[in-house]
Amino acid sequence: MSDINDAPLNDDNAPSSNNEEESNMSFLQHLTELRKRIILALVSIIIGCAATAFFISDLMRDVFLHPALSSGLSLQNLQPFGQPFLYFKVIAITGIIVAMPFVLYQFWLFIAPALYENEKKWISRATLFTSLSFLCGVVFSYFVLIPTMLTFAANFGSDLIENRIDVNEYFSFVSMILLAAGGLFELPMLSFILSKMQLITPKFLSKYRRHAILVILILAAVLTPTPDPVSQLIFAAPIFVLYEISILVSRLVYKNM
Repeated sequence: MSDINDAPLNDDNAPSSNNEEESNMSFLQHLTELRKRIILALVSIIIGCAATAFFISDLMRDVFLHPALSSGLSLQNLQPFGQPFLYFKVIAITGIIVAMPFVLYQFWLFIAPALYENEKKWISRATLFTSLSFLCGVVFSYFVLIPTMLTFAANFGSDLIENRIDVNEYFSFVSMILLAAGGLFELPMLSFILSKMQLITPKFLSKYRRHAILVILILAAVLTPTPDPVSQLIFAAPIFVLYEISILVSRLVYKNM
């Protein structure tokens, strides 16, 4: 009888042990997958940096320094190793921008297992639209926002004061504007993701539109170093448009659910 009584106990315990083992394996698999995606993303950034380093002379003259020189600003180096460090930083930032589509693709591949089968088809499209949104923000800031702000800085103040800008300070200014604009242009994709997760609704976004406008104006004032209201409005205007697009995207998501 003792053998018969012991058998069910062993059978009950076995599935519990197996479930725990499967759970542990699943967690380890997630860690392995995350490490794989991070490594691939880092490799893509290294390749992007290597490609950038090959064209660094042309990149510095025709791209990085062009907005300042065309705005009439004079740049100077004030640090012993300022120029070598500057080149390394330009290579790093440009390499990240070049590799961003592949990095975003790795991100989408990592979260793909958590999606339903009908949602996985969005991975390639999401990568495309996320990359385009980021690049649109970079292009807008480079061709519109940065020249406007630098022109204001060059023409503001007394003629008795010569504007000579430390080139490393110039790099910090340009890189911050480029990355901030690229990130803010992701609002429609963020709306898509949060709507898919049902964390926000178009009604919620519409209800708090006035609050969003206030936050956008504050962000424009904080992220644009110049006190020029024109530059701040130029920075804020496309974000207003992106917010409205985000509402439209949210509506389309809920309509297709």
